[in-house]
Amino acid sequence: MNSFGENIKVTIFGQSHAPAIGMTLEGLPAGLKVDFDELQRFMDRRAPGKSYSTQRKEPDAPEFVSGLVGNETCGAPVTAIIRNKDTRPADYGNLADVPRPGHADYTAAVKFGDARDKTGGGQFSGRLTAPLCIAGGMIIQFLRERGIEVKARAASIGTVKDDGAFPENDIGEDFPAVSESSRAEMLGEIEKARAEGDSVGGIVECVVTGVPEGIGEPMFGGLENRIASAVFGIPAVKGIEFGRGFESARIKGSEMNDPFFFDGDGRVRTKTNNAGGILGGISDGMPITFRVAIKPTPSIAKPQESVDLKTKENVTMTVNGRHDPCIVPRAVPVVEAVAAIVIYDALLSAEKEN
Repeated sequence: MNSFGENIKVTIFGQSHAPAIGMTLEGLPAGLKVDFDELQRFMDRRAPGKSYSTQRKEPDAPEFVSGLVGNETCGAPVTAIIRNKDTRPADYGNLADVPRPGHADYTAAVKFGDARDKTGGGQFSGRLTAPLCIAGGMIIQFLRERGIEVKARAASIGTVKDDGAFPENDIGEDFPAVSESSRAEMLGEIEKARAEGDSVGGIVECVVTGVPEGIGEPMFGGLENRIASAVFGIPAVKGIEFGRGFESARIKGSEMNDPFFFDGDGRVRTKTNNAGGILGGISDGMPITFRVAIKPTPSIAKPQESVDLKTKENVTMTVNGRHDPCIVPRAVPVVEAVAAIVIYDALLSAEKEN
C-alpha cells in the first residue's frame, strides 16, 4: 500500500531513479492557501546535497499538476511531482542480483522477481520521502492556522545527545539540533562514520503543540496507532515510543502518572506529560510527544557478505554510489510531515462527529 489516511488520503508514487516521483492528496477542503516559498523551505530541509548527507544533487522543487488554482486548493485531488535530475542507475550495475544487507533488495526480489526496479532501492528508497514532505509541508501550514505547531529535532546521533531544551528552543538552520555544542559533536560523529566507510543512526524527537483534547479514538483507531502506522512507512524507522515510552517499564505508577489540575482558564491540564499527550488513544490537551529510532544507513563503503541470487553463490560485495552516512538529519522534516498528516486527518474526523 502506497496510501494512508481516512478523511484525507495521501498516495506516494515513483521510484528512486524514475523520471519523477510524486504524491496525490485527496480530501482537502477547498479554499486553503499554500505558501509556496514556505513549502520550498520545508522541502530544502530534507533535500540531499548537504555537507553531512549524500551528494546527489536534487532541487526537490514540487510541480503541482492538479488541485490548486493559483495558491489555493479547489477541492480536487492535489497532485504534485518532483523530477529526478541526478540519477546514476549505473552505480547499481554490480548489485542487480546481489541484495545489499539491510536493504529491501532481497525481499523485493522475493515478492516482485526480475520485474522489480533494481536501481537505488526502487520504490523502497528514502527518495520517496520527498513527495511525502510535499503533503506534510502543506498540512503543517494548515495546522498552524489552527494554532497547532509541529516541531522535530535530532535528539541523538549515535551516542551523542542534543542537550538543548526542546521544543522551547528552535532547532538550528544548518543542522536539526537545539544545542550548538551538540550540533558540532553530532556532525563529528557523522564524519567519523563516513571516514570509516560506515554509517550511524539516531533518534528523532517530535512534539505537536496546540492539539485540543478529545482528538482520536479508542483501541485500534487511537492517535498512537495512527501515528505509529504512518511513521513506519518512513524507510529506516525501527522503533517508536510516546511520552516516557520504554522508560515507563522501569518506573512506578506514582512516577508515571500525570497529576491533573485546573489551569487559570479553568481547563484540565496535567502537571507532567509522561503519557506524551495521549490517554486511551485520545489527546488530553497536552503536547503530543514521541521519539523515532532511525537505523544506520545500510549502504556503506565497507565490504559486506551477501549472495548472488542468479549463480546461487555466497559473495562479498561493495556498495558504490552516493549515500548518507547518517539518515537522521534529513528524516527530521519527514517525521514532522507524517505527524502533521495524521493529526490533521484526526481533526477532520472529530469535526465530522460534531
